[in-house]
Amino acid sequence: MFDLNSIKKTKRARAPKIVIAGPGKIGKTTFAAQAPNAVGILTEDGADAVDASAFPLCGSLGDVYQAISTLLNEDHQFQSVFLDSLDWLEPLLHAHVCQQNNWKSIEAPGYGKGYIAAADEWRNLLSGFDALRDHRNMAVILIAHDKIKHYESPLNEGYDTFTLKLHDRATGLIQEWADVIGFAGYKVLTKSQDVGFGQKETKAITTGERLLYVEPHPAHCGGNRFGLKNMPLSWDAFSAALAEVTK
Repeated sequence: MFDLNSIKKTKRARAPKIVIAGPGKIGKTTFAAQAPNAVGILTEDGADAVDASAFPLCGSLGDVYQAISTLLNEDHQFQSVFLDSLDWLEPLLHAHVCQQNNWKSIEAPGYGKGYIAAADEWRNLLSGFDALRDHRNMAVILIAHDKIKHYESPLNEGYDTFTLKLHDRATGLIQEWADVIGFAGYKVLTKSQDVGFGQKETKAITTGERLLYVEPHPAHCGGNRFGLKNMPLSWDAFSAALAEVTK
């Protein structure tokens, strides 16, 4: 009933929904595996060096749904779930949609209709992860590789930015769904040096320090609903920062 007695405060502490993107082998899977009592749903065979619990490698979208259903309906002690990775999942999702519609490819129906149907399936998948968060209080971490995309801004000149390695429609849905969007990257410093004739050359130098960029920036995806600041790429650092802003 929508009377005055039904009004409640909206702020409450819930397990976070996290999307983390970045280059390969920087530590995205390690970050996710460090979450409390984490279990992985794997669509790529790249977690061998990470000490984590995980379901068998998924060969179809149905396998992913079965893993989500198992976590939702069976007794277990897992508190976090991570999917590794979204961009390896996307072909499985497209294959599922094509099979349902008897299409040869996701582009077969033309006019972007295949990607519209895929967006509906992405929504269905994200609702499954929502169920794990809402009914089992599980944190959800979705991992993706990055790609460079040129962005045309109506306010200034266009620029290149790092974004999720997915179709644009899927990227928009997933970023809207997430509480935290983080870009995993190295801390980079710039150094200018004189190259003669009054000219200077600027070079980028990495310190080797890995950071999780969660603040918005034109150069990469990033943002969050908690006011978090950029931090080291580790679950301990993330957990401490989240606890500080949500206490």
